[in-house]
Amino acid sequence: MGKKLAVVGAGLMGSGIAQVAAQAGYDVLLRDVGEDALARGRAAIAKSLGRFVEKGRLTEADRDAALARITTTTDIEAVADADVIVEAVFERLDVKSEVFVALDSIAKPDAVLATNTSAIPITQIAAVTARPESVVGTHFFSPVPMMRLCELVRGYKTSDETLARARSFAEDVGKTCIVVNRDVAGFVTTRLIVALSIEAAKLVESGVATAEDVDVACKLGFGHAMGPLQTMDMTGVDIMVNAARNIYTDTQDEKFHPTEGLLRMVTAGDLGRKSGRGWYPYEGEQT
Repeated sequence: MGKKLAVVGAGLMGSGIAQVAAQAGYDVLLRDVGEDALARGRAAIAKSLGRFVEKGRLTEADRDAALARITTTTDIEAVADADVIVEAVFERLDVKSEVFVALDSIAKPDAVLATNTSAIPITQIAAVTARPESVVGTHFFSPVPMMRLCELVRGYKTSDETLARARSFAEDVGKTCIVVNRDVAGFVTTRLIVALSIEAAKLVESGVATAEDVDVACKLGFGHAMGPLQTMDMTGVDIMVNAARNIYTDTQDEKFHPTEGLLRMVTAGDLGRKSGRGWYPYEGEQT
């Protein structure tokens, strides 16, 4: 398949996807609505690549080559030439739908239109296009340069060819894929982590155990690399709450309903590492 990738959204996920694709030899166009967002995204990529150089995992020449393959733009029309377009904007259906309406009229006929959603059914996103067979879920994990998994999700009308091309792209950039064959809200991974995280929050909020002890229980009892509350802080408490709401809206299953405490944390701005405080304090770590 072609080696031209466009990423719509220069935030943490979008810049991470752009980075791994550029490292894999793709010509990457990173698009966002403002120059400030693009500058932050490019700086994040440069910083991440710099860490790989410091650790001896990447040469300076390879870092420079990867950065040279990434161009930025605020013009959505510029993505028209891409073979694969990955949308990585905020996890809200109305925001994603607006992007896909634009992509439907801009992208070339054989382009793969991928959404980096963690919880919204692909069929809902694809429904705003005239080519739902070309829309597929490519759920990357944060931080993208470090996390090996990519969850591929079929929408109701996603074609076998689209799924195969999405898999080829994800594997090309170094990811191991799982395939979600039925388009349920939250797919596999988000349903599992949201259910675990909501229960962990309930245990802490009701005074059964501390956040630290709940996380230690999951790490030492189940062999998890990171506890659910630490994971929530890394991902963003607001992101987890949005994912839970999306799954609950679709399923009406109470185990996915965000707790009152989680809702208050979001209102108060305690969003995890990016805000400096979540379940744990992170002094000086705001991004």
